[in-house]
Amino acid sequence: MLTRTQSDHARHLGAARVAELVDVQGMDVVMGRREGGRFEDLTTGRWLWNCHSNGGTYNFGHRHPAILASLKEALEHHDIGNHHLLSDVRNEAARRLVGLTDDGLDGVVFAATGTEANELGIRMARMSTRRRGIVTIRASYHGTSWATIAASGILGEDLASGHDDFRAIGWNDRADLDAIDESTALVMIEAIPATAGFPIPVPGYLREVRRAADAAGALLLVDEVQTGLGRTGKVWSHGHDGISADLLVTGKGLSGGLYPMAALLMNRRVHEWYDQVGRIHVSTFAGAELGCGVVVAVCDLLESEGFLERVRRQAELFRDGLRIDGVELRQRGLVMALRVPGQPHWQTWRRLREAGVFAMPASFAEDTLQFKPPLILGDGDVDEIIERVRSALT
Repeated sequence: MLTRTQSDHARHLGAARVAELVDVQGMDVVMGRREGGRFEDLTTGRWLWNCHSNGGTYNFGHRHPAILASLKEALEHHDIGNHHLLSDVRNEAARRLVGLTDDGLDGVVFAATGTEANELGIRMARMSTRRRGIVTIRASYHGTSWATIAASGILGEDLASGHDDFRAIGWNDRADLDAIDESTALVMIEAIPATAGFPIPVPGYLREVRRAADAAGALLLVDEVQTGLGRTGKVWSHGHDGISADLLVTGKGLSGGLYPMAALLMNRRVHEWYDQVGRIHVSTFAGAELGCGVVVAVCDLLESEGFLERVRRQAELFRDGLRIDGVELRQRGLVMALRVPGQPHWQTWRRLREAGVFAMPASFAEDTLQFKPPLILGDGDVDEIIERVRSALT
């Protein structure tokens, strides 16, 4: 029998979603109180360690005091603002965001979602190169607009008819890079494909992608919505691979878990083109002044002394602690996935939930869980999570 929360969702928001989560996977979690790295599961009354973090939205945990204070301060003085007008608050957020890049990205267009930012990247690449072709990764996910669904290989095959200019290639497949040619406007990749269960790029692969794009005269967009903002021990995951991006998309964690914010960053060449053609993107809520203070607070945390070193230290603790027979750990920093070959991911999910840990099945990988704890845990918290995961999976 459905709970009231489940029946209300089925009535107003969609019965199919309830059936998928509850009837098929048994995923009947309802979030209640939340703080730091945990939230209350109203279904069971237990507190769970949040090791999904809503795809990295809660990089800094739930309701981080500094981020919450920035939003409260903004509410005293600002509102959404007006996207037609100049804004010092928006300028400051852009300046701080550009300061997180070290490969010449100096232009910013704010968005409300990663979908919106990726959609703009596709549009800008086509307009600036006068080409149509978009090459993406079959296992990728870039959003739910018509164009970004087409760019999300597996989804695009099912849902985005009429997008013949999109071509999906295999991840880590060097032979497939021949698809990048003189018709290609944009090569569009996730730094590590999230929905596929975070398969790590093999050494040298992304450098070959960069070289193939350069040889064809195409732009390279790196989607760091799930992997950026310090989660891998560097601010941006593609920094581990020694490449630069022409376009970079960030989101989720940029919101601090409190106000929707995303952004498209551009290198100088693309930014100069964007300045010349004028505004090709208008969004009422993009760069909302209430959220710009949140962006600044996120940047403050990322740039605080010892922050990235602590992420790297905790990654080592997880690497050592999650060596479990029969379990594959995929990892770059605190971007992790747990794969139990031969076991449906929803069964692994249930075992972890019973042990007090919340992770999330990877939609494109039937035996893999996304495992992304917040970046603000203490070593004792990490030890507890490891102990709970080991108890569930051994």
